[in-house]
Amino acid sequence: MSHDSNSGLPDIEMATDELYREEVYTDRKIGTIRVMIPVTADGSDDSQREVIYSGQTQIMTPAGALPISFDIDATSIGDAAQQFGEAAKLGIEQTMKELEEMRREQASSIVLPGTGGMGGPGGNIQLP
Repeated sequence: MSHDSNSGLPDIEMATDELYREEVYTDRKIGTIRVMIPVTADGSDDSQREVIYSGQTQIMTPAGALPISFDIDATSIGDAAQQFGEAAKLGIEQTMKELEEMRREQASSIVLPGTGGMGGPGGNIQLP
């Protein structure tokens, strides 16, 4: 992103050769399927690029609803609907792995007393 020298803000421009029209389908029970249809700068369908199908659902956690997004390798909306369940399972598994990794990283960054941090390796600063 380049910066506008007058305001210091980045130049914000959409890529006219990467535009999509979005359609949303739902069964009003389990989730939604977003169909991203490639279009040209004049809004007509762009048959040179592939349609993208993505699913969205949510799972309940102790902290509340967790949204899950995932790609669906499909050739039509019907095909995407049939594959939704399996793709959702994979998306949930991937999200849970990412959350577990984030939890591990968070736990490993905790500094325990006497293991370093303030005062150097021995933790020399003592608080009353």
